[in-house]
Amino acid sequence: MKTLSSISLADVQAVYSGAEGNLWKLIMGEQIHIGGLTSSMDLAKRANIKAGWRGVDLCSCTGAGMRFLTRFCNVAHMTGVDATPHMVEQGKKICKMEGLDSRIDFVLEQATSTGLAAAAADFVWGEDAWCYVADKEKLIAEAARLVKPGGAIAFTDWVEGPGKLTAAETERFLRFMKFPSFADISDYSGLLRKNGCEVLVAEDTGRYAGCIDLYLNMLNMQLTYDALKIIGFDQNVMAALAGEMVFIQQLAHAKKIVQGIFVARKA
Repeated sequence: MKTLSSISLADVQAVYSGAEGNLWKLIMGEQIHIGGLTSSMDLAKRANIKAGWRGVDLCSCTGAGMRFLTRFCNVAHMTGVDATPHMVEQGKKICKMEGLDSRIDFVLEQATSTGLAAAAADFVWGEDAWCYVADKEKLIAEAARLVKPGGAIAFTDWVEGPGKLTAAETERFLRFMKFPSFADISDYSGLLRKNGCEVLVAEDTGRYAGCIDLYLNMLNMQLTYDALKIIGFDQNVMAALAGEMVFIQQLAHAKKIVQGIFVARKA
């Protein structure tokens, strides 16, 4: 497990309350995770999410994952947990506008301590967001506490790949991305087992590098003006951001960063 103690929850909240979060949404779409709808469909299928289930989305952002689950999997109800007030407020507005507010609600809490009832959810869900949580052990323990016996914990996340990050690469990558800690596939698998779960899926999706290539192509070939507008047309900032994205692209193609997919069942 890689860590960077200088990154705090306040840093993450600042990202998703301002221009940086808007940039991610510009290039990644409303779902803001690697692979978009394809990734969500794959995760739901592997977890065997069923119509009528009730779930909890930890680090739900504006609730795009929950809206996917209600529309495409016909889950009965979702509760989103997020620690950024702006994301919760936006999520509530979008769900109301799209007529889903009776099936989706939000709580403004940290994913490691949600305050929700124990063993009440059929499944816990997450998409490329648990990398923002510092204490992965408490996060997985909370996921296991929330889900019913026999229920599913299903998530994707940015994780360290087999290429392994150097100390310098770790510092630069975590600082830019505002990740306080960074797990690999074995870290998450071990924590799931420690919390009484059988790990059914724990692997690299193979999507990460191709998606990073796509995002850079979009910024360079189509969305340059849109991105500049978000950052106040500051070309120096744009150049710095582009440099960090190229750095991540290099790490991706060296298999030092991948998107992991995980499905576990609580005993």
